[in-house]
Amino acid sequence: MEIPQLFTKKWNNIKLYNKRTKTLLFSSLFIAVSALSLMAAFYKSPTAFSDKKQINKNIKLGAFPVDIPTVKYGFALDTFNVTEGKIESGTFLGDILHAQKMDFQSIDQLVKNAADVFDVRKFREDRPYTILSRDTSQTADYFIYEPSVFEYIVFHLKGDLKVERIEREVITETKTAAGLLESTLWQAMTDNGMSFELADKMEDALQWSIDFHHLQKNDEFKLVYEEKYIDGEVVGVGMVKAAYYKTENNEYYSLFYKGEKEEGYYDLEGRPMKSTFLKSPVKFSRISSHYNLNRFHPILKRTRPHFGTDYAAPYGTPILAVGNGVVSMASYTNGNGNFVKIRHDKVYETQYLHMQKFAPGIHPGAQVKQGQVIGYVGSTGLATGPHVCFRFWKNGKQVNHLNLKFPPSLPLPEAELPAYYDYRDHYLELLNNVAIPVHVTEAFSATDTIKITGELVDPASEGSGEKKGNP
Repeated sequence: MEIPQLFTKKWNNIKLYNKRTKTLLFSSLFIAVSALSLMAAFYKSPTAFSDKKQINKNIKLGAFPVDIPTVKYGFALDTFNVTEGKIESGTFLGDILHAQKMDFQSIDQLVKNAADVFDVRKFREDRPYTILSRDTSQTADYFIYEPSVFEYIVFHLKGDLKVERIEREVITETKTAAGLLESTLWQAMTDNGMSFELADKMEDALQWSIDFHHLQKNDEFKLVYEEKYIDGEVVGVGMVKAAYYKTENNEYYSLFYKGEKEEGYYDLEGRPMKSTFLKSPVKFSRISSHYNLNRFHPILKRTRPHFGTDYAAPYGTPILAVGNGVVSMASYTNGNGNFVKIRHDKVYETQYLHMQKFAPGIHPGAQVKQGQVIGYVGSTGLATGPHVCFRFWKNGKQVNHLNLKFPPSLPLPEAELPAYYDYRDHYLELLNNVAIPVHVTEAFSATDTIKITGELVDPASEGSGEKKGNP
């Protein structure tokens, strides 16, 4: 049978295509194998590697300049004319913005727009601000004010005159510290780089169990606490998560725990550390005169019962209500000077004498909370120097509050105790790993850190940095 010529031509074309395809495949395979062999030889050859290094050395990075913009507050500062300053006494927002060619009508609207974001009347002296302007011949573009290291306020000076509050990213790390006392707790901490803020937070954790006016030489303390960072710099101390204090043969523990309904400091058995009354109405003071029925009065020059305990402190030091209650008196007498008296319940009352002034809102009938500032240390009335004379009544009779003992608080609900015990054991391990300094008066702040997120409500919560807001 004769095959049609057209079919024969197509068949020959197909054979030719297959032949070309095979040739192309073999060629590609040969090239790939050769390239791989060459790369392997180059990689294994010391000479080749050396040549590669030599080539890198000959590259001049200066020939390829890279401009890295300076970014702050979310703006590339290199694209603006930047003016920085600090708020001066008596300066108002309108004064600053009008000097930046902003008309008073726009300033007034900007202040109205800021009402729900920031009260412009609360500018504080010496706080920093920045003005950004693309064209100095016209109104500036942005005014940025920093009320604290943790946040800043951006005022948009053009367009819709928007006002924004931006919270900076805060990284929280858990650190440890320990010390041994020779003179005072404050001295032991500050001499070795621990901050006043940390000492204050330590007193908060132990204020119901430790009388900080009667510390002893060689007392020991350990802390697990939070330290806050912004852009790698320390900006403050957070919560003291666990505290240990040993004085003579007594040991005290205080652990901050967030339960299902309550949060606060607890002892090892899950009982709240918080008692009915604080040990003292003034932090970081010293007792200059005790409760004494046969005391020689330094001004009257005769023996006269002293029914209070005097706490000496600098003028203006805050005076705290030692317990919840209602202000029954806030007045002045020649002997007492400015004083406040608080009724706590049917049994107990407290009185605070020689105040420099009362705190805002303190008047008869005012409700006060434990730890609330009610006034400031002064020397009004019969006083030789700045102090507060603290008096304590029980059933209408003045008593020495340092000798009083109050019943312990009830522990956490039984259902919460297993979780609390796990939490407790975790922090006890951290405290046990902190060494007490060997030499007297030596204290140190350990560098071991554990990055955490938010509040540590259980051991599993540790492992990443707490982040808040925007950079």
